[in-house]
Amino acid sequence: MNKILFGLLLCSLPVIATAQETFDALKNSETELRGTARFQSMAGAFGALGGDLSTLSQNPGGIGVYRSSDAGITMSLDFNSSKTNLSSDNDTRFNVNNAGYVGSIRTGSEVVPYFNIGFTYQRQMDFHRHYRGTVGALNTSITNHIASYTGNYNESDLGVTNDYNPYYSTSAPWASILSYNSYLINYNNGGWQGLYGDGTTGSGEFEVDQSGHTDEYNISFGGNVNNTVFWGATVGLTDLDYKSYTYYGETLNNAYIYDHNGNTGIVDGTADYGYENYLHTEGTGYNFKLGVIVKPVNELRLGLAFHTPTYYDMKDRYASSAAFQMTPAGATDGGYYGTNYAGYGDGSMDEVRYDIHTPWHFIASIAGVMGREGILSFDYEYVGNGSIRVCDDNGHAYTDVTDRVKDYLQASHIFRVGGEYRVTPDWSLRAGYSYQTSPVKDVVKDNQANITTVSNNTAYEFDKSIQHLTLGLGYHYKGFYADMAYVHKWRTSQYNAFSPIVGIGYTEPGVNAEVKDNNNRVVLTMGFRF
Repeated sequence: MNKILFGLLLCSLPVIATAQETFDALKNSETELRGTARFQSMAGAFGALGGDLSTLSQNPGGIGVYRSSDAGITMSLDFNSSKTNLSSDNDTRFNVNNAGYVGSIRTGSEVVPYFNIGFTYQRQMDFHRHYRGTVGALNTSITNHIASYTGNYNESDLGVTNDYNPYYSTSAPWASILSYNSYLINYNNGGWQGLYGDGTTGSGEFEVDQSGHTDEYNISFGGNVNNTVFWGATVGLTDLDYKSYTYYGETLNNAYIYDHNGNTGIVDGTADYGYENYLHTEGTGYNFKLGVIVKPVNELRLGLAFHTPTYYDMKDRYASSAAFQMTPAGATDGGYYGTNYAGYGDGSMDEVRYDIHTPWHFIASIAGVMGREGILSFDYEYVGNGSIRVCDDNGHAYTDVTDRVKDYLQASHIFRVGGEYRVTPDWSLRAGYSYQTSPVKDVVKDNQANITTVSNNTAYEFDKSIQHLTLGLGYHYKGFYADMAYVHKWRTSQYNAFSPIVGIGYTEPGVNAEVKDNNNRVVLTMGFRF
């Protein structure tokens, strides 16, 4: 089948792209299992328990359980490993996961005996991750993908090489402009084509390097009613800093190269090229959390919590480049080679501002308490990924991105179970397990959707599943306590160099690879209750 494509899918092209697209916004909405060692050692199944500094970020009703003041700090060593078909990349990092204080005030009332106020810092997400891999035998090319959405633009529309803005173009998509000026797409016989055609063979390679964090600062208050109903509310202030570098390159034989030496038509040759993209996202935001824990009998706890979206004010800086060398068969002048840049200018990256509203969360919990010896707790968390919104800096939603969020994403479901057994009055053993489902719909996982990305970066990634297995040990003596936890995380993700092209009765495949993370974490919490 002829692989020369002529603007098949104008409905999916990112011509005048908004600040961030679906998978960028999803990345900036992520949280993970973090908090105190006791919280992590029970896989975060704490929604019906409370009395822990982490519950201010989960179920604020947990602050009402306190009957004394609490101050503590949590540190961890994270041993991260990401594996593809090419290699396993390892990284070790030190984190402060949680630090805080809860002040418990005895009111003297029998109906409302305690009123509590708390302040905590909690790391919600660590983005550090590095992986790389290869694609052994290509059956398409990123250049064909870019040619497909270049559509009906003229060559004069793609001749722009200055006044770069990574998110807005009044002439044509910036990926098309960068590719055209790098000889990676060409206009021939009334349409745009990439370098991959009948008889072309080749291979690809990719690299992704991510770093950064999301931190949350919580101000909470709550209390209890008759030592039966425990309630709380939290105002969360968030700080996000995310950086990414992505590279995707291809080497093609029998490539379809346009002859730019005064001749016309396509000539055979070899092509070696790659795209680099740099992104730095910064954001500050706020959210609200409400929660309640009910103790109908001493052996049973029921918990409910609701989290509003985090309302982020975001800033992106972005830059791209394309390096290329194409040699027509029999060429004596070395062909075409060089590097074109977009967004570098005087050395700084271009900037754009926008807003993101992350998903809302709902948590339902139940726990059984067996005297002073044992606890068994279950949590279910619903994450409404379809409620993600990307807006301009005046708060007006981009309706096209909203539609794609609904097309690509579905709710995530998180199931947690945790237990604690007090071996002696001072020592406790703990364990837990959690499972999180994928946030994307099957049509995305099965590569049957046209995915729109932002600016020059055609790559996107998503999680298929996330699991945690946790263990812990706790010790307390009078007011002092020390807890340790071991957390093992399995994450299976899919990297996509570019979207498949899906038409009526026709699919041009994309290029993707599976990424497996096996991360280990050792956590220590120390604190005092007084």
